[in-house]
Amino acid sequence: MPIRLADVAVRAGVSEATVSRVLNNKPGVSPANRQSVLNVLELLGYERPARVRARKAGLVGLVVPELDNPIFPLFAQGIEGALTRHGYTPVLCTQTRAGVHEDEYVRMLLEHEVAGIVFVSGYHANLDTDPGRYTALRARGIPIVLVNGYRPGVDAPFVSSDDAAGTELSVAHLAQLGHRRIGMAIGPDRYVPAQRKIAAFTAALQVHADPATSAESAERLIERTVFSIEGGAGATGALLDRGVTAVVCGSDMMALGAIRAARQRGLAVPAELSVIGSDDITLAEFTEPALTTVRQPVLPMAEAAVRALLDEINGDPAPRAEYVFRPQLIVRASTAPPPPPA
Repeated sequence: MPIRLADVAVRAGVSEATVSRVLNNKPGVSPANRQSVLNVLELLGYERPARVRARKAGLVGLVVPELDNPIFPLFAQGIEGALTRHGYTPVLCTQTRAGVHEDEYVRMLLEHEVAGIVFVSGYHANLDTDPGRYTALRARGIPIVLVNGYRPGVDAPFVSSDDAAGTELSVAHLAQLGHRRIGMAIGPDRYVPAQRKIAAFTAALQVHADPATSAESAERLIERTVFSIEGGAGATGALLDRGVTAVVCGSDMMALGAIRAARQRGLAVPAELSVIGSDDITLAEFTEPALTTVRQPVLPMAEAAVRALLDEINGDPAPRAEYVFRPQLIVRASTAPPPPPA
């Protein structure tokens, strides 16, 4: 006898409209309900619709920022490799400053009926943007995972590097070398990672460098700029005017700018200025001097993001929490004890 929508709906505990949406691969169905319908279809001996099978083992969107910063190609490579090993085909969408908007990429990915989307340092990391775009995706039943940037209330798993721990490692290392006047070059604090690093920097100064450090005095040692070589150079120049002997940077690209700023002033790194980066991009150990930096655990984070997404796709949702990975301080040649007082 033919299987009726009503029979499937009763067994799956959903409406007939939901069964119809699943059969026609339409949005608006939660992953759990979609999986319930598919399970009932299999129990009744009904072969899954071809379009549903294609979606289940098909394309996955991967949205990353511009590739100028080498940390993002590292994330893309790690996530793409993990997806491929599980039989999925990644669709890489790269944002540019004057190019395609993240929302435009999402519309394109939905048209291609992707099984899910991974966002790396997307608009979810920018507190000035509306998280409703991700809520809308979840309302359509699209599995998503968000990397490096936590937004409460979004129905999705998050994967992040522990920015606070990395910042404390940096300040503690410099303090152990004898630095007391430590500055920070960081991006705009509308970004979640920047906010976390700023808060950790202030606390770490009090613990490791100067117990008398107040929030106000720490603020004078923080220079906000853009995450780029030029931003790092400009911020470091301002911090040098305030007498710092070391700079903690929000990214390795900013750290390269810090080294440039020091050299433009005739200062040697690390003899006259110590510099610490963040990320540990591939070039970090080949710069002159080799860069001391905080290594993001990119591959473990990529694997975790893919596992969480596959759980979502397979109807076994991951916990709605932030999975935080501890970074590692990589000590190279760009840090040393401060110069003796003049």
